[in-house]
Amino acid sequence: MRETNREKTIIRTSMIGIITNIFLAVFKAVIGLAAHSIAIVLDAVNNISDAASSLITIVGTKLAGKEPDKKHPFGYGRIEYLTAMIIAVIVLYAGITSFTESVRQIIHPQTPDYHTVSLVIVAVAVVVKILLGRYVKGVGEKVRSNSLINSGEDATLDSVISASTLAAAGIYLVFHLPLEAWLGAVISVVIIRSGIEMLRETISQLLGERNDIELSKAIHDTVMSFPGVQGAYDLVLNNYGPDTWNGSVHIGVPDTYHADQLDQLIREITMKVYKEHQVILTAVGVYSVNTKDEEIIQAKQKVEEIVFAHEHVRQMHGFYLLKEQKIIRFDLVVSFDEKDRKALHQEVCKELQAAFPDYELQIAMDIDFAEE
Repeated sequence: MRETNREKTIIRTSMIGIITNIFLAVFKAVIGLAAHSIAIVLDAVNNISDAASSLITIVGTKLAGKEPDKKHPFGYGRIEYLTAMIIAVIVLYAGITSFTESVRQIIHPQTPDYHTVSLVIVAVAVVVKILLGRYVKGVGEKVRSNSLINSGEDATLDSVISASTLAAAGIYLVFHLPLEAWLGAVISVVIIRSGIEMLRETISQLLGERNDIELSKAIHDTVMSFPGVQGAYDLVLNNYGPDTWNGSVHIGVPDTYHADQLDQLIREITMKVYKEHQVILTAVGVYSVNTKDEEIIQAKQKVEEIVFAHEHVRQMHGFYLLKEQKIIRFDLVVSFDEKDRKALHQEVCKELQAAFPDYELQIAMDIDFAEE
């Protein structure tokens, strides 16, 4: 039901955008052609592109809401990122087209013919686009829709274009200086830059970004709230669309736990994480923590002293020492701030081998997926 309400909100907001932009496009096209104003005509074209963006958002939202199937068992939520990318491309194309037309007008200028009524309508359009942009972007942030956020930002840029057109008209009426083509070129550069930034952000999300830091911390705290859990590590979150997450985590538990205790603990953790954070934990791994041998506990303390003497070591976890087999194993998390992570890992291994020459070291280099 929550996802259905989200879908309805996005579609309703997009429909408001489509209707508003079509009306604005018609008015501006008529005014621009009558006044021989390239800036107003381009502004009308921008409104048409905004309407198209809203239509793409609706189509993308509908497709993203399809139920999982054999081919895509994780669902179709990432389609929303593709629609956000298409909108970014439309913004970029609009900026390039606007820049090209503005340059053409600079080379072959036309004398504009402004009228009071037309300028009043453009002024009203500025206010409407500002309100529409804030509304659409606000709804987009609320429901975590990149498509709506991009559409809202585009609408805000359009209001800047319209305001600049009014400024150019005012300058022409007062000083008889036709600056709208030059102003159009400057604004086009701003639009192009915005389109590139939108595109870069969407591509980054498709490639896969680090864990959401706040969500990671909240899940970590939930897992750690269970008695017997002595650590929560290796939290990996996979995003399959806005608000659609699954993941895995490792927990440290005492080496005295039996299988039935572990089974009950893992089930309770999985259910609580989903209930509180709507994240499906597809796997909960287990690290056994030495608790019965004082000599092993002291060895761990010695290992920690050596490991954390290095600045860019963020964490060590999963420590376990087998005395009979002469094996020490744990995971070492090296920060991305370290220029050569492999070299630091090898250096730590070398120091530990010198400190524990009779032991086989099994030290895996790990990643903190929520590193800031």
